[in-house]
Amino acid sequence: MEKLSTILYRYRKLFLAMWLVLIVTFGYFALKLPSVLGGNGFEMEGEFKQTQQLLVDEFDVSESQAIVLFEKKDDVSYEELIKSASNYLEKINTKDYVLKIDAPSLDSSTIDGNFAYGIIHFNKAAVDLDNEINELQDIPIENDEIRVKLTGEPVIVQDMNTASQKDLAKAEAIGIPVALIVLLLAFGGVIAAGIPLIIGIVTVITTMGIVYFFHHVTPLSIFILNVVPMIGLALSIDFALLFINRFKEELVHNSVENAVKKTIQTAGRSVIFSGLCVFIGLAGMLFIQVDIFQNVALGGMAVVFVAVLSAVTLLPAILAMLGEKVNRLRILRTNDKSGQSKWRSFAHFVMKRPIIMTLVSLVILLTALLPIKDMQLEIPSSEALPDNYDSKKALEVYNERFTDETTTDVFFVLKSNGDMLAQGSLNDAVPFIHQIEDDNLVSKVDSLPTALKVDSGKELSQLLNNQQLETQTKPAVESFVNNDYMLVKVTLDTKQSSNEAKEFVKTWAAKTPGDLELYVGGYPKFEQEIFDEIYEKAPYGLLLVLASTYLILMIAFRSVLIPLKAIIMNILSLTATFGLLVWLFQGGHFGLTESNIALVLPVFVFGLVFGLSMDYEVFLISRIHEVYEQTGDNNLATVEGLASTSKIITSAALIMIVITGAFAFTGITPVKQMGVGIALAIFIDATVVRMLLVPSLMKLLGNANWWFFGKKTTKANTQLNK
Repeated sequence: MEKLSTILYRYRKLFLAMWLVLIVTFGYFALKLPSVLGGNGFEMEGEFKQTQQLLVDEFDVSESQAIVLFEKKDDVSYEELIKSASNYLEKINTKDYVLKIDAPSLDSSTIDGNFAYGIIHFNKAAVDLDNEINELQDIPIENDEIRVKLTGEPVIVQDMNTASQKDLAKAEAIGIPVALIVLLLAFGGVIAAGIPLIIGIVTVITTMGIVYFFHHVTPLSIFILNVVPMIGLALSIDFALLFINRFKEELVHNSVENAVKKTIQTAGRSVIFSGLCVFIGLAGMLFIQVDIFQNVALGGMAVVFVAVLSAVTLLPAILAMLGEKVNRLRILRTNDKSGQSKWRSFAHFVMKRPIIMTLVSLVILLTALLPIKDMQLEIPSSEALPDNYDSKKALEVYNERFTDETTTDVFFVLKSNGDMLAQGSLNDAVPFIHQIEDDNLVSKVDSLPTALKVDSGKELSQLLNNQQLETQTKPAVESFVNNDYMLVKVTLDTKQSSNEAKEFVKTWAAKTPGDLELYVGGYPKFEQEIFDEIYEKAPYGLLLVLASTYLILMIAFRSVLIPLKAIIMNILSLTATFGLLVWLFQGGHFGLTESNIALVLPVFVFGLVFGLSMDYEVFLISRIHEVYEQTGDNNLATVEGLASTSKIITSAALIMIVITGAFAFTGITPVKQMGVGIALAIFIDATVVRMLLVPSLMKLLGNANWWFFGKKTTKANTQLNK
């Protein structure tokens, strides 16, 4: 770090110039990032995707669909409604991206009350229809007394993108001004308070420009727009706060050059270690092969890397150029000595009652985590959108009036090695289909043998080979068979997101229908694969994060016990956070809309907050370690470490809470939950853990805190230890 500090100071103008080039270059691509985002990120390579592609390729199933909801006034007749709707849909049917349309008719279930619906089938994926949906939204209907609303996956994907951008602007409008106020209270001066915001904005813009290039190798979710700024602003401001605070301390007794160098060697080292902890916390998500986790991991790792880079290169260059001017434009007086004295008194108070304080902390955390047993996880859908979007309102009407939400469809595709209608293939297929019919969860099966009402492969073969009956059997064959493939549509008597539906597809996907290959699709299969992937792979990510964090902190502090304490305390505080989230959102408390917890939330919050909490642990323990190395007194080191860092850590935590908590006021439910979750976790960490548990446990364990292999423990000042 000594060589690095010398280089950074000597070439400070060059580093500023390099960063200016980076900001301009990546700023250009950051503006283009929203144009390459799409979907909610819940995609993965698996059987569901294979089956979906087979349905598109072999059975002319559309790649995506939009629902057109028509609503007439009371004085409009059904005939007028059908005529206007059909004319409207015919205009759409002329578009080259439309595969076909299903128009409403008088003699069908496509009309209910004043509502009717049609379906647009697209030959493109939902995420690729942004411009096309805009075009369709502009098509007028000829009857002014009939309203038209578009909904379905392509429209919801577009609205999610729009809502994400609005949410980002709203969160920044709330978070940044409040963060500036906190910085002013911490530093007292406009210049010192403004620098962290500049570093944060530079970090976010640069990272979003870098992330733009990721779309060439992986699909990017719209949630990138929320995750990167949330992490980038909070982390960069935290790093800058620590760095500037140490620089101001060193400037009192040193020249500008020496102050910069000393700050890089101390605070800079802490930033690198804490950034590494956050980086690894996010890297744990890479084990989960679902696009949204890959997106958040890559975007988060990129923003952490840029945050650390800007903190140890751009920030020192700015401070070196400013020198004493960093203290100018003071509008508030800050009494650091008075603040340290209060924190020192508080630390003494806690350390005199270590057992009581430890028990109080554990009671608070264990009480908070109790609701976690009731956690209900779900994949975010249209319900994640704010209520004011027409696509959400239209889909609610469609589901209420035209669908049976107590049933769900599953698709089986059987593949033979030759002709699907050969005797051997039918002998395997027909008994298998009848086995599905006998399943207690199945209410209906649509297939070739059920359509022709046959009980065996032999009977079906004879029927198909009877030329006199060809005109009767041909429509069924064309509907369910194409070359080597046979389609079976199964209706289950349960909701599409139920555990029973997921267990059904998992069980049947493992069966072997003779010599035939089996593919299973439908929404329950999609959910089953996503849930299984997370449950199976998340433990590997967790193991990586815990083991790596332990090793990093052990090397940083040359202690066996301190990293273990930090990890246990983090797990406790995070579990308490999840319990509070369940109570808040599933219980609908404090005016929050009652909703299940987004499936991604536990993994996201753990990956982000585990590293961010280690941020404060590194800041605090680094200073305690510094004093301990000088004095050999554990109690004195703990008190002085807390006294000198508590104000800045509290300010950093408050900024983190403000910036992430601002997303609680946004409209998309998973983003709201993430913002609240991170803010809660940081609050618990900065209060219960940092103020009560850390000093209590440091006191109880004494010099054992600093035991390390082959390291001689310095005897502490016995008087202070008493």
